[in-house]
Amino acid sequence: MSSVSSQRPGPRAGSATAEAVVNALPHPVITVAEDNRLIDANVAAEAFFEASLAVLVRHRLQEFVPFGSPILSLVEQVRSRGAAVNEYRVDLGTPRNGGERIVDIHVAPLSEVAGHVVIMLQERTIADKMDRQLTHRGAARSVTALASMLAHEIKNPLSGIRGAAQLLELSASDDDRSLTRLITDEADRIVKLVDRMEVFSDERPIEREPVNIHAVLEHVRTLASTGFARTIRFIEEYDPSLPPVLANRDQLVQVFLNLVKNAAEAIGDSPDGEIQLTTAFRPGVRLMMPGAPARVSLPLEFCVRDNGPGVPEDLMPHLFDPFVTTKPTGTGLGLALVAKIVGDHGGIIECDSQPRRTTFRVLMPMYRASRGDEKS
Repeated sequence: MSSVSSQRPGPRAGSATAEAVVNALPHPVITVAEDNRLIDANVAAEAFFEASLAVLVRHRLQEFVPFGSPILSLVEQVRSRGAAVNEYRVDLGTPRNGGERIVDIHVAPLSEVAGHVVIMLQERTIADKMDRQLTHRGAARSVTALASMLAHEIKNPLSGIRGAAQLLELSASDDDRSLTRLITDEADRIVKLVDRMEVFSDERPIEREPVNIHAVLEHVRTLASTGFARTIRFIEEYDPSLPPVLANRDQLVQVFLNLVKNAAEAIGDSPDGEIQLTTAFRPGVRLMMPGAPARVSLPLEFCVRDNGPGVPEDLMPHLFDPFVTTKPTGTGLGLALVAKIVGDHGGIIECDSQPRRTTFRVLMPMYRASRGDEKS
């Protein structure tokens, strides 16, 4: 690591300097002096702490981590022992950096200077999200099999039950007629539920084309603000330079309309309700897709954020599973369908939630023109 400096000189010709190597690392690396003052940080650390090197070196480590964080005791342990230590799955999230930030921490002494230590952080959040996304896809496949079974084994008998109830109604007394109507109404309700689940069993190839995500979000906002979210304030923060996404426009509308509707329902009658729609380019997120020869880059980030009460903590691990809902009349299929559509498009979806800040984040691949497209 270099001495304290707000300037980053380039590598010498024909060789790679230590600073250039450290700056090329995707993991945050910082150097801390004996009094815990930050004296150097690589580019990834600047992004992680959301502060430039010039700002970081004016502060101590404890000013950028949660109060009483284990990282402080790890640093002291390294100084006293003179040996490297590791700690896994530590939350360094603060209101400053947007909530939960789970990392593995590696701390080592800097032998050249007494009391100085080097800290490397390996963020676990993205890896955990991808693991959970694979679980969501497995749940969606389970619903697919269940939907196929229900369509064949339940809808036909229900049709017979409904027909029999209608025949009984012709000769039933007034008191019994209410029971036959109850049978037909409940049969119709079950058929509608099965119809919704049949969407999961649709394995036809998706017709995709380059889609302007901002046009999709604007369409969703217009629908919401003139209907179920008419009393809620919308905030839009878009990256106008974002490239198109290769997707089915109607299915993207379905995804974001569902997410915005959930956000509006979470806000309820709150007088200061806000829904924030954001888009951004986030290079570096790559996912191995089934059947793909290499990892697929997912640089397009689309977020729906609300200031409702948040998702219950015990519900978070199962949020995208079918039949999981907090709504008294909900079926729990909405977010499961959203996860299926996003997965079918080669993307991932995840939720970060805390009171007054719940974010549904969709990461998707961008559209890349083929050679034939470029020539046309």
